[in-house]
Parts: sequence; structure tokens; C-alpha cells
Amino acid sequence: MKIFIAEDETPARERLTATLARVAPEARVLGHSDTVQGTLAWLASNPAPDLLLLDVQLADGLSLELFRDRRLALPTVFTTAYDQFALQAFQALAVDYLLKPVSEAALAQALAKAEQWRRHFDAQAQARLGQQLDGLLQRLSPPAGRQRIVGRKGGQQLHALELADIAYFISVDKLSFAITRAGERYLVEPTLGELEEELGPRRFFRANRQLLVAAGAVQRFAPAGKGRLKLDLSPALEGELLISQERAAAFRAWLEG
Repeated sequence: MKIFIAEDETPARERLTATLARVAPEARVLGHSDTVQGTLAWLASNPAPDLLLLDVQLADGLSLELFRDRRLALPTVFTTAYDQFALQAFQALAVDYLLKPVSEAALAQALAKAEQWRRHFDAQAQARLGQQLDGLLQRLSPPAGRQRIVGRKGGQQLHALELADIAYFISVDKLSFAITRAGERYLVEPTLGELEEELGPRRFFRANRQLLVAAGAVQRFAPAGKGRLKLDLSPALEGELLISQERAAAFRAWLEG
């Protein structure tokens, strides 16, 4: 059995590897990583292993992200110090869910289950794996292009703002401002039109001539008559914010995508 291990604690990975060698000396560890991104990169550039041994909490997030929307289908045994992720793990079609420290008996039983799964893991599923990984790379990789923007606050004070921290950009009296998720306002040089073109539609939506909004800032929306939508943002924006009938369908598609 060919195995890939994802574990962000070196001692834990070494213990798991040693336990694996004792209970399944014929098994071979093909590679390992301490991050979700590293795991994804390895899977994308190597033949599929027979089994994934994944810690739930890795250095850059939860390994469960790999299985969201059933985009990845590989026999997997999750290992973790916590039991609150069990339901999500089995929703990802996990072979087993082992609590640390992983015992020899528990690992041996999980490997036996995985071997049964492997025998029934059809060739069609293997062929789909490449397409699944392509989609995951696109979804989990950081967006290309600009990641920060310089904002001015308090006269001459300049701040490097992470785009991930910006709720929306607004235009007031021909000046552009970035509003952070914490509600702080910074003057920025580009116009909303320039920001829209540079940042692209993936992260920000041009709600109207005065607003460029991030999906995470949309708390709720509701019909407002005549095909329009009324938005509630966080942090709140003064006045009523409406999406026109012409933009409503595009807004819904962007928010869902």
C-alpha cells in the first residue's frame, strides 16, 4: 500500500510512520507535508497514493478543505487530537477517524478498511482524480495578482492593507476609500474603475458606481421590488444599498460562485 502523510508536527509524523512500519511493514510512505497547500501540490504532481493519512488541523488550515463539495475522492484516514471534526470527516467519506496518540490496533484496523476500499476504488474514479485536483488547485490557491493596497490615514500615515481584510471600496466626492472589516477607513489612490479592472470579479463585485464590495462583507440581501436587491453589509454602510435589476442576476451568480 502506497501512503501519503500530512502532519504538521514532526514528532507526531515520526511516531505515525514508526507505528505504520510495525503494523504494515509492506506499506510505503511516498511523501509527506505539513500544509494543505503542500498536500495539494504533491497530489497534483505525483501518481495517486492508495491512502491518505491526514491530520485534520495542518499548518495552513483544515485538511477537510480538500474534500469540500466532494471534489477529491481518495481513501483517507484522518488523525487528530480532537473529536469535533468527526462528522465532517465522515461526510468526506473517510475510511476512519483516529484520535491521537494513534494506537497500533487502531491503525491496523484502519489500514484493513482502507485495503477493502482500495479494491473497490474503480479505474473511473482514478481517471477523475486529475480533474478533481485541477479544480482544487484553482479553488485553494491564493488569488493571483495584487494582495495588498496602500492606504492613507491620519494625514501622511501610510498603511499596507491586505485585500483579504477589506470589506469594500467606496467612492465619495471623487475620492476612493477602502473600508476594512474592522470598520476603519483609508484613502486609496486608484479609482473604483481602476480597482475593478485590476482586482477582477473573483474577489470584488461592482455593486454600483460608488461601491466595490467583497463577498465576505455581504451579511444578507432581499428583494426590494422591480427586480432589485437590497444589501446589508458589515461594517454597515450609511443609507439604503440597492442592486439594480440589471445587476441582480450577476450579483447572485458572483455571490454563489
